[in-house]
Amino acid sequence: MSTPSQIEIYDSTLRDGAQTEGIAYSLDDKLIIAQRLDDLGVHFIEGGWPNPTNPKDLAFFREVRRLPLRSRVTAFGSTRRAGLSPAQDPTLDTLLRAETETVTIFGKSWKLHVQQVLRCSLEQNLALIEDSVAYLVARGREVIYDAEHFFDGYGADPEYALSTLLAAERGGARIVVLCDTNGGAMPSEVFRITGQMRDRLGVPLGIHTHDDTGVAVANTLLAVEAGAVHIQGTINGYGERCGNANLCALLPNLELKLGRHTIGSERLRGLMDASRFLSEVANVAHDHNQPYVGESAFAHKGGVHVDAMMKAQAAYEHCDPGVVGNNRRYLLSDQAGTSTIVSKLERLCPGLDKRDPSVRRLLERVKRLEHEGYQYEAAEGSFVLMAQRVQGRYKDRFSLVSFRTINRKTGDQDEESEAIVKIRVDGRVHHTVAEGDGPVNALDQALRKGLEIDFPSIREVHLEDYKVRVLSSRDGTAAKVRVLIESTDGRDVWGTVGVSENIIDASWIALADSLHYKLMKDAGILPAAAASNGAGTAAAAMIDSQQEGMTR
Repeated sequence: MSTPSQIEIYDSTLRDGAQTEGIAYSLDDKLIIAQRLDDLGVHFIEGGWPNPTNPKDLAFFREVRRLPLRSRVTAFGSTRRAGLSPAQDPTLDTLLRAETETVTIFGKSWKLHVQQVLRCSLEQNLALIEDSVAYLVARGREVIYDAEHFFDGYGADPEYALSTLLAAERGGARIVVLCDTNGGAMPSEVFRITGQMRDRLGVPLGIHTHDDTGVAVANTLLAVEAGAVHIQGTINGYGERCGNANLCALLPNLELKLGRHTIGSERLRGLMDASRFLSEVANVAHDHNQPYVGESAFAHKGGVHVDAMMKAQAAYEHCDPGVVGNNRRYLLSDQAGTSTIVSKLERLCPGLDKRDPSVRRLLERVKRLEHEGYQYEAAEGSFVLMAQRVQGRYKDRFSLVSFRTINRKTGDQDEESEAIVKIRVDGRVHHTVAEGDGPVNALDQALRKGLEIDFPSIREVHLEDYKVRVLSSRDGTAAKVRVLIESTDGRDVWGTVGVSENIIDASWIALADSLHYKLMKDAGILPAAAASNGAGTAAAAMIDSQQEGMTR
């Protein structure tokens, strides 16, 4: 049994998380997620429902035995069916054949479900629960009992809902979990009822909440305050409908705010990495605004905020971002002040005073360009270039003379694109022509051809991502567009930006900046740390050098 300071962590990302709209894990996905959850240090990993109609989950339980996991993998299923003995029930049989030390079964707590879904008597339902738990315990399994729809059931008939928990206790369940399956319970309600159940039961309590009213994390925390010692949730809050309680918020809240031990401070530092890893495997965008592990969780944009942060980091942060593996970031925008500029330039020019005239010039230029539609939050490569140019530390190694793009489309034939570029390098004009898959690609190829003779390292640069944003749709086809480009040379990643009413011109500005950045980096003007920090990922669309290294 857990002590009050130790909270068991039960992760159901592989089952509840797989019920998220748009997420479908392969068998290999499930195995590598299980390994990552084990590395994170959760105590239980719910592997799924080993139902004969679900061959993927059956295969998972066969394959996962080969992994040297410290976490306990659990098989999930239901109580026996009415009319069948436990030995005859196919669900209980498959739970045993999964060969896990721990199994989790759910049963009905709400009279509505008993009478209208199971269509059996209230007394029969109690027998289903007790018999099923006892059958599994007698065969050497540790049983976690999930009381489905418990809070709804308690609201309808408190004594009957309690009787279902007592049936699981009589059957030998090690722990009984109160489930807010519909996600409709309020925090005060969860706190009150959990406390009452703690006083009525002789086994430990757990909590399982859904986020349909946006309070799953709050409900879980209050259940712990009321005596629950076992929590169930998913990484990133994945789950059916609005999701499950988010372990990425629960773990640090329990450890840092409530003083409970979950996975420990060392593993907690890997939480953001695990969160982003799950997003990648699930093939969904990482939520930038998640508490603790979102890229924006410790990002500061307003000038007043940044100025205060430079003086006292506790001014606008409730904890050190490093405790969960995140980073503090200062964002550039038209709301930025001189402190933001200084913080960005500090790695380039240590000791820079915010009263330096070049800081003021740079701030004025940033605000003017952002007014025109530029955005530097996701294009720090362009900002670093601008800063070095303003300070006279970098002089462009090439300049545009002219460019022209030609597109030809005949009938059903594929479009042909050609670009003609003239650039000046050390007083010499290079005139190059190239074809490509569309005008931007052709322009990129022609520009590279003109530069590679003088700058061979340009061959190392590859385009990672290309985004176009229309800035004012009411202007129709005359609207300005913003082009964001992400580039890499295999070592660092950087973002650049261009804005124009002409999408080709905007693309040229961003493309040219991406290559200027590479040449500046090669010339040793840019310190290595700054080069990495000039990165922006396609997933994050922001600068985050440490996390770039983890995800790439």
